[in-house]
Amino acid sequence: QVQLVESGGGLVQAGGSLRLSCAASGRTLSSYAMGWFRQAPGKEREFVAGISGSGGYTSYADSVKGRFTISRDNVKNTVYLQMNSLKPEDTVVYYCNVRINIVRDYWGQGTQVTVSS
Repeated sequence: QVQLVESGGGLVQAGGSLRLSCAASGRTLSSYAMGWFRQAPGKEREFVAGISGSGGYTSYADSVKGRFTISRDNVKNTVYLQMNSLKPEDTVVYYCNVRINIVRDYWGQGTQVTVSS
């Protein structure tokens, strides 16, 4: 069993920054790609950013590219999402994800980000 715990969410004014963390336990995840997703009420969960197991490759949704940076520390078994230049439309719950195999995804419980205008 893999457990993912997100932290770092909170309230910030537009233009500010937050750093989300996702701490994993139960299994070393250095061999697996991980990602951040977000979901607003009444909407589908959407991809935000992904990172390869080694951390050498990253990808981003167009809506956050240039503002958000995903990284990981495999010694700490933790993935991060640095969010800069935050906008009110970034106000959603953010979830950490790892896909162990094609039929087994693990998700954290989410952390709320609220950006005030």
